[in-house]
Amino acid sequence: MSLLHQYGWYPHFEQHFISYQAQGLSAGRVTAIQGFKHTLISSAGPVEAMLSGALLNSRESWELPKAGDWVAFKGYEDQGIILEVLPRLNELSRKQPGKSHEKQVIAANIDAALILQGLDRDFNLMRLQRYLQQVSQCNIQPIVILNKKDLVDDPLSYEQQVQALGYQCPVILSSALNPSGLKEWAAQYLLPGRTYALLGSSGVGKSTLLNALLGAPLQQEGAVSTANSKGKHTTTSRQLAALPNGSMIIDSPGMREFGLTLEEDAVVVSHHPQIMALAAQCRFGDCTHQHEPGCAVVTAVKNGDLPELVYRSYLKLLREQYHYQANATEKKRVEKQFGRISKQVNAHRKNRKY
Repeated sequence: MSLLHQYGWYPHFEQHFISYQAQGLSAGRVTAIQGFKHTLISSAGPVEAMLSGALLNSRESWELPKAGDWVAFKGYEDQGIILEVLPRLNELSRKQPGKSHEKQVIAANIDAALILQGLDRDFNLMRLQRYLQQVSQCNIQPIVILNKKDLVDDPLSYEQQVQALGYQCPVILSSALNPSGLKEWAAQYLLPGRTYALLGSSGVGKSTLLNALLGAPLQQEGAVSTANSKGKHTTTSRQLAALPNGSMIIDSPGMREFGLTLEEDAVVVSHHPQIMALAAQCRFGDCTHQHEPGCAVVTAVKNGDLPELVYRSYLKLLREQYHYQANATEKKRVEKQFGRISKQVNAHRKNRKY
């Protein structure tokens, strides 16, 4: 098996690379980004590369190469120049942290996302649902890992709470300090040639878990505050690491915010299993499950069949969807108007005589 195929060189990328290969370019996968320096894995091994000026100035931030992307580059003696990003199979994204409504792509071409929560003070069912919601709408298979199971008396009760959310995804009880249990679930879920994104807040044990899977310390393990059980950032940039069994994991810094990036035609309910199951019984097909008569969701909340906490989470995500989509629509309107003005200016220049 070639080095590219070991790193996930699927037929999809091979097909889109044909025209670039005819131009004498090489293919590589982004394994790490440090400032302007991109580390690629190519058929000849690791390559340090920079973005071409044309690529950097013609794309939105989220369209530029991210960890996991496949790119076409021109190789030189000391470094490569990245000229194009091959079409992605998918992209793991979130709303840019803060007040911005821009999309931030965390990683690309992911087979599954490992969503890690610690069973100490980090466990938060609604935060977990937010991760599940966003990962699902990015067309990525979620796998929930409940870490630090040795710190609680009844870890199975936490597993049952997650399964009750209805996402039909694997839920793993784990302890990064238990090598035998770790190897058992890793052999089942981390498959050779597949790429996994590791997600979670600071202090949940991501670096400890990754180091245990690698069998060597790639990341320094961060301390957790004894006052609030909140961790400090150990990982400072995203990077793709190959595991001994041939699978790959993209690690990322701990995230305090994980906002939705639902596109215009997407709806929260389509990735919210408990709401979706009840929505089929609503009187109106376009029910928003807030104030409409005959709403099965509202009725279920009143009867106690749907937890109030889950319903409040749905409403919060619904508001986020509205604000994100409204700002995205406004941005498109402004860009369209700017494009129209640019055409008028160019036409005026051509018609003007000097």
